[in-house]
Amino acid sequence: MTEPAEILTFGRAGVDIYPLQVGVGLEDVSSFGKFLGGTTANVAVAAARLGRRAAIITGVGDDPFGRYVRRELHRLGVDDRHVVTSTAYPTPVTFCEIFPPDDFPLYFYRKPSAPDLQVAPSDLDLDAIADAGLLWLSVSGLSEEPSRAAHHAALGARDRGHGHTVLDLDYRPMFWENPAAATEQVQKVLGRVTVAVGNREECEVAVGETDPERAADALLDAGVELAVVKQGPKGVLAKSRTERVVSPPLPISPYNGLGAGDSFGGSFAHGLLADWPLDQLLNRANAAGAIVASRLECSTAMPTSAEIDLLLAGGDPNEGR
Repeated sequence: MTEPAEILTFGRAGVDIYPLQVGVGLEDVSSFGKFLGGTTANVAVAAARLGRRAAIITGVGDDPFGRYVRRELHRLGVDDRHVVTSTAYPTPVTFCEIFPPDDFPLYFYRKPSAPDLQVAPSDLDLDAIADAGLLWLSVSGLSEEPSRAAHHAALGARDRGHGHTVLDLDYRPMFWENPAAATEQVQKVLGRVTVAVGNREECEVAVGETDPERAADALLDAGVELAVVKQGPKGVLAKSRTERVVSPPLPISPYNGLGAGDSFGGSFAHGLLADWPLDQLLNRANAAGAIVASRLECSTAMPTSAEIDLLLAGGDPNEGR
């Protein structure tokens, strides 16, 4: 990539190990699939699948899984020039169990730390961050130093004159001592981003509200320009100071809900850059998320624009897949 990234994500990347048997615990699983994973890696892949120049800031270990992550990023269209290799920490691995329609336990192997949380301010290309059309950050990156300082440095490189800066409220309890610790860090950055995206539980951590309307209003009051609240079976609410849109849920047969939010995020970022009307942007992102929820993997499940069109037209994007 010689031009600035259209979408630059900063956060987790690793390896997802997913069972190839559904409805049984890991103790009874006999075969697995290996996939690129990590929420910000998935968002970058989702955006690349839709034709955007995507890149990621993250860390991997100096190990075979780290080499696999870099190779998959490149294969799936994501620039890996900002990936930092750690000699101290291994590439993280995540296992899941699959109990459709709505139970997908995750098991993170990231202790005592992970390379993505060791990315320091000195590792950053601040010009690349400033020049990106959209910067996508995850709350998880605020959980530990030096990643926290690096995130603040990235925000400092953006300021309000540099396009969209999106904060994924992505709250994972295992990253934090308690919810209050996460709340403290999130509230320090909400006024420095233009968009916040999260589900009702994540909004409670961020602004103390689970009601979607009140949560969106609280995020706007905190300084964001657009608040997006995922409501599960009730669809997705997006609210600015002048506009309110709800995208209803789409009928799909859920297989593995993990990665659906990342697919939503990649499509949402794509639509922000395209300056689509909010209803179009939200409906297409909602469809992108639904498609991944109907598939096993995350990164390699990210839909094309044609597949999103097909689902919105009432077709089956998994037919013949």
